[in-house]
Amino acid sequence: MNDHSAKWLVETDWLAAHLDAPDIVVVDASWYLPGSPRKPYEEYVEARIPGAVFFDIDEICDETSPLPHMLPGPEKFSSRMRKMGIGDGMRVVVYDADGMFSAARVWWTFRAMGKDDVGLLNGGLAKWKREGLPLEDGPPAARTERHFTSRRIGELIRDRDDMLASSQNGTEQIVDARSADRFRGEAPEPRPGLRSGHIPGSLNLPYADLMNDDGTLKSAAELKAVFEQAGVDLGKPVATTCGSGVTASILALALAILGHRQTSVYDGSWSEWGADDALPITTATAVQET
Repeated sequence: MNDHSAKWLVETDWLAAHLDAPDIVVVDASWYLPGSPRKPYEEYVEARIPGAVFFDIDEICDETSPLPHMLPGPEKFSSRMRKMGIGDGMRVVVYDADGMFSAARVWWTFRAMGKDDVGLLNGGLAKWKREGLPLEDGPPAARTERHFTSRRIGELIRDRDDMLASSQNGTEQIVDARSADRFRGEAPEPRPGLRSGHIPGSLNLPYADLMNDDGTLKSAAELKAVFEQAGVDLGKPVATTCGSGVTASILALALAILGHRQTSVYDGSWSEWGADDALPITTATAVQET
């Protein structure tokens, strides 16, 4: 498989050299798990990459859904992007505060809304700070509104019924990005009221296995080896899942870097599946169930 790192990953030195380019917009997509005391917008105001706009995952979503940060409709997404000053023809660079976590979800959201000219900052704000690159603080300056066109790309998105069919019929591989103890049902879910376990027939590849110690993504060759070790056939379709569609997007990013062309993300993920008693679950630890 080809290495597509240059298309989907942006390195800190490149971004530092192109911060003033008029066709580049930097997006802070920081977000934390339920129960965290950290407040992403307050941190953004305190220190951010110069010119960055803030993407609120819990607001730029389908607020009519009871599930967390489900994809918004194209109309809402276009409206929010216009107000943020993100327009057609611009290159979007997404980052988060911790290295590579929620930024992947926003990278995937842009793609699911029809924008492919989007990259993720490798190592995020943490690496940017370590390298002593410039920061700004205070309330952000208003940006000029731009025209932004959205269209939903269905092949990148999976819902409950899609996943049930995949689980029952093996139409695509299901790969779960949660930790091994959550996958096996040995650790509680961070959201209350959810059952423990995983979708029958799914494989487990914790997203942390794709990361280097410094918060950057492993090389393409290393990523390929990690997927293969987890039992994933890179020649077949993959649907990724996790707790709420955030770290599943890290797996989707890694697969995109490997040139995998049939990758989707289960938007509702375990927040939906684990809450529905009508859906099957298992805690079996076999590599591949039947």
